[in-house]
Amino acid sequence: MSSKIIGTGHYTPSHIVKNTFFQDSTFFDENEQPLKQSNEIITQKLKEITGIEERRYATHDQVASDLGFQAAQKAITNAQIDPETLDYIIFAHNFGDVKHGSIQSDMVPSLASRVKHLLKIKNNFCVAYDLLFGCPGWVEGVIQANAFIKAGLAKKCLIIGAETLSRVIDPHDRDSMIYADGAGAVIMESSDDDSGLKSHISASFTLNEIDYLYFGPSYFNQDSDTKYLKMKGRKIYEFALTNVSKAMKKCFDESGYDIKDLAKIIIHQANEKMDEAIVHRFYQLYNTPQPPDIMPMIIQKLGNNSVATIPTLLAMILQGELPQHKINKGDITLFASVGAGMNINAFVYKF
Repeated sequence: MSSKIIGTGHYTPSHIVKNTFFQDSTFFDENEQPLKQSNEIITQKLKEITGIEERRYATHDQVASDLGFQAAQKAITNAQIDPETLDYIIFAHNFGDVKHGSIQSDMVPSLASRVKHLLKIKNNFCVAYDLLFGCPGWVEGVIQANAFIKAGLAKKCLIIGAETLSRVIDPHDRDSMIYADGAGAVIMESSDDDSGLKSHISASFTLNEIDYLYFGPSYFNQDSDTKYLKMKGRKIYEFALTNVSKAMKKCFDESGYDIKDLAKIIIHQANEKMDEAIVHRFYQLYNTPQPPDIMPMIIQKLGNNSVATIPTLLAMILQGELPQHKINKGDITLFASVGAGMNINAFVYKF
């Protein structure tokens, strides 16, 4: 028995925030000193490094569970299933529901329970729980759903990744321009055919890397008790370049496929230059040239919305929203992510 994806959906907020939005921002460094470069140069460098031209923010009346519900509904419709037949709802996020203008996170009840309620599911034995695993949370949810299905504990699972990072960023930190909001979801079910998840790997690097992504004070007012999402960008880049490509190779080798069989790499949309470097290093490990168009990117228009990047990208490809990229029946695809923890995971999937 294997597990396969039978439906996908994504919800992209309507509020577009272009790089010009930050022209009037006042940015500081970690020592509370104003950045010397102009905002025009800062935003231009952001685009050159990350590829980001614009991002999406949730509207003021939306929270992460609302975005997740929208993506879940679309995945259920796409799969053409009765939501009452779901055995698990796994909701990957990191900050819960944070209302606009609030500094408080709300995670009780769980966001998965809130989505189940919004879906009006009556089946009490549909288990709903949240998963906090950094940006790789959605991939980890797929791995867990696969385990439930293969163990005979579930036949159908809904896996959601949703986040509103715009609510937890420091407006005086230039890194805040990277983050965005969004949601993606898939339906997985048991299958006896040759498609589905073929291998997977997960790892947590916590000895020396625990604080590469963390919650810290604003760069403008460090005496405040309010904390924001912070990152050590250079350390993350070096860590990812070394460790993610190795994890991807280990996962792919365990699948039993030849590197020439690989059709697509769906990687967490963290930073365009970093993702390109990871995939380039991955192919170097095989001493083989990197094929063109192997790695689709949507960060340019959607930014980095954490757990939502991979399921959103997958849904957009499968539903024809990225005509330059296609996934066909039988295609071997490698999914990979890295994020706070520091956590890394990957899985190989045959469509």
